[in-house]
This record gives sequence, structure tokens and C-alpha cells, in this order.
Amino acid sequence: MFVAGNFLSALAWVLDYLLYAYMWMIVIRALISWVNPDPYNPIVQFLYKVTEPVLDPIRRMLGTYSLGIDISPMIVILLIMFLQRFLVSSLYQIAGRFG
Repeated sequence: MFVAGNFLSALAWVLDYLLYAYMWMIVIRALISWVNPDPYNPIVQFLYKVTEPVLDPIRRMLGTYSLGIDISPMIVILLIMFLQRFLVSSLYQIAGRFG
């Protein structure tokens, strides 16, 4: 069963790094939004295409457009941190039981 443990450990490691990278994409997008970037810049377009599917539903649930401040990036970052603590840690613990 050590193969299953190694697989889960590798899956947890990859998931942890993907969540970490996505968190930084959210942070960079929030920082870029403060300076009114060129919408035709390929990096800006990539960041918007990658982050908007997650941020938009949270904005609609919270109604942040009426508040005047967008707190959806902060909520997504907290959700990512929760997933890293709960899901990734759980996967590591399950992998440890197989190994």
C-alpha cells in the first residue's frame, strides 16, 4: 500500500503548490487593479481569465459592487488558506497511514 501513500503524498504536494500559485495570482490581480492596467496586455488578460471565474460568483453573493470596495480577493485568499490547512494536511495524514 506504500504506492497509494506515495501517490496521495505527491497529490497533496502538487495541490499545495497549485493553491499557493493561485493565491499569488489573486494577490497580483488585486494589486494590478489599483493602477488601472492596460486591458490589452497579455499578462493582464491572463490574470483576469484565470481569476475571474472564482472572484465573480463571490462578488455576486456579497454584493460588493454596492459597497464600493471589492473584498472578494481577500475571501478567496482565506478560502485557499483553509484548503491548504484542511485538505492538503488531510491528504498528507492519509498518505502517512498508507506508508
